[in-house]
Amino acid sequence: MFDRFISSFFHPILFPFIGSIFYLYTIPRYITNTYKLIILLVVFVGSYLLPTILLFLFKKLQLIDSFHLKSIEERKFPLLFFTSLSILIGKMLFSIQMVNDLAIYFVAGGFGLLVVYIFLWVQIKVSIHTLGVGALIGFILHLSSSYHYNYLVFLILLFLLFGLIAKARIRLKAHNFLEILLGLLFGVFTQLLVPYIYQNI
Repeated sequence: MFDRFISSFFHPILFPFIGSIFYLYTIPRYITNTYKLIILLVVFVGSYLLPTILLFLFKKLQLIDSFHLKSIEERKFPLLFFTSLSILIGKMLFSIQMVNDLAIYFVAGGFGLLVVYIFLWVQIKVSIHTLGVGALIGFILHLSSSYHYNYLVFLILLFLLFGLIAKARIRLKAHNFLEILLGLLFGVFTQLLVPYIYQNI
């Protein structure tokens, strides 16, 4: 019961919104509170509301059995949709210019999802839950390096959360240890690689 609660409460589509709040309210930028709320609204609609509606629609049409996308086949189209949506949100945020780091977070998140999608074709169901946590860890590591801030407490909390989610997903038999670990690694790696590429092109 507790494991199911953890899996549902920390659903992967929640992490981009958490990352956006963290960025907007911890990194000093000359952005008005009104503008911050507008950005958060765009992020909420694009990364949470639209995916939720899509999952409800797919469940209604019996294209998926649950919101956790248990089988490899039922993950394929939603993952492509989420990938496109994440990159599109990133592109929109780039147009604001003042929040380029946040834009990169979404573009990198899209590439992370694309990697997970590719692995489906070799029958490896990488955990999207731990991908989300890993992406947030990678994003905070990038911000810490760029702005020379100490986010150690946040990182410790996220690694504890990773352990909690990993344990829940394994106990629910949703993933094996390799799929859990790959999710974390892909999440962190893409969030560090994409900013590096962006800064050096």
